[in-house]
Amino acid sequence: MRNKITLVVALLAGLQLLGSCKKFLAVNPEERILESDYYTTQAQAFSSLTTVYDMVGNQGGGYLTKTNIMNVASDDHLAGGANSSDIGDLQSIAKYTYTQSAQNGGPSYLWSKGFIGVYRANVFLKHVATTQMDATLKARYIAEAKLLRAYFYFDLVRFFKNIPLTLEPVDPSAIYTITQVPPADVYKQIIQDLKDAQASLPATAPAASEGGRVTLGVDHALLARVYMWQKDYTNALTEFALVNGPAPGVSASTYGYKLIPNFGDLWKINNKFNSESIFEIVFNSTSNGGWGNVGGTEGNLECILVGPRNYTPLKTTAPDYVSGWSGQPFTDDFWNLIHYDPRNAATVANCDSLETNGIITYLHAYQNTGHFIEKFAGRVSTKATTGQLELNFPVDMYEIRLADMYLLEAEAQLASGGAVGVGTRAYALLNAVRARVGAGPVPVTLPNIKKERRLELAGEGQRWLDLVRWGDAGTNAVLLSKGFVANKMEIFPIPQSELNNTKLQQSKEWGGTL
Repeated sequence: MRNKITLVVALLAGLQLLGSCKKFLAVNPEERILESDYYTTQAQAFSSLTTVYDMVGNQGGGYLTKTNIMNVASDDHLAGGANSSDIGDLQSIAKYTYTQSAQNGGPSYLWSKGFIGVYRANVFLKHVATTQMDATLKARYIAEAKLLRAYFYFDLVRFFKNIPLTLEPVDPSAIYTITQVPPADVYKQIIQDLKDAQASLPATAPAASEGGRVTLGVDHALLARVYMWQKDYTNALTEFALVNGPAPGVSASTYGYKLIPNFGDLWKINNKFNSESIFEIVFNSTSNGGWGNVGGTEGNLECILVGPRNYTPLKTTAPDYVSGWSGQPFTDDFWNLIHYDPRNAATVANCDSLETNGIITYLHAYQNTGHFIEKFAGRVSTKATTGQLELNFPVDMYEIRLADMYLLEAEAQLASGGAVGVGTRAYALLNAVRARVGAGPVPVTLPNIKKERRLELAGEGQRWLDLVRWGDAGTNAVLLSKGFVANKMEIFPIPQSELNNTKLQQSKEWGGTL
């Protein structure tokens, strides 16, 4: 979405967030175009909607993204980098040393990202009703904004549990009196928004002109994921059936979703918006992002973060990696798991083996294991031709893809007591993902599903969330060795800057009262 539309700078300036609670609840009316003057045309409404989308792929000025925070928090990755202080915010996530008092850092970024998205959706929804435009198109825009608000709230309630719930822009006079609501109320609103959106969303969107915009298929996929977190398997299965279709692994669903034949093709830049992509975060190489505004680039920062540092090819057979920053190396534990799996080559940049065989050299930087994320590694063939090459890689990321949905539905079938033997839908779902990479069938058991998700979705920011959802985070040996504290760190602390002079309370897990 972000490379399809020119953002309205003046509107964005009006949505800049101020200190403390104002970070997500208030705007400075003297620094923006008056809302009453802005929402008058269809083009203006579309530009405003784009600012909501922009927060889906938001990247922090400190090189933080939702994906890299989730990666380094998991048992599959270390923080890596040049040294123990390189990108310190990720180091603190990986070692579980973050606190609520940090003014910046991972928790602060996730809180701000989510509530900026909510705020922008609320501003849009409040004012679009008066916009003079086609009624059907207006209904679609409203549906998109509601889905995106649900998306942001889903992240926020999973990450922080106890959060405020606002459905319209908050008056400046009320910003310090906002209180939190029970998580169940947030989930209720998420589900309501997603259901409300269904009537006006298109079933599909043309990739060439609308790639990255949400559709009815995205709505059902997100709703299925929400139900999974609530362990509402009955409703989850209803949604999964719509997304995954009647013949998983054989034919496309109603929305055109189907596993692509070659697993490795998922990360080729000429394969954006493929049949397996449900909700895709769009990046480009034309925004000319530079060091003065790292968080403002529309290139994928992960590409330079995960590449091997001081990479030097010695033979023509060497991969064309761009020398990166050695971030998020895979742990030895994960490498031992994937070493002989068919997804290995498309998942892991095996610099250890390449160096051993005299094909490359690279710097053995902090926490080096020799194994980096291949899926997003920056390459000479994908770098930008203008701007700062490190900041402008056009490699997209998947927020939701079909293999993820297949495995979640198989899990829901198992958890709900459904049939899972040979010939059942659950069996077909799990083993379609394996068959795609040439792996043989396995029984539908929870350990097999957990292993498959770890292998299939490696590096995509899903592992830590899975461990929390399963209740495994507090018993995971690798997480415990990194510093994870059970019954506390399954959620993040609400940043102290958001608690100061407000009625917000810290969660009990972090020493609060809520």
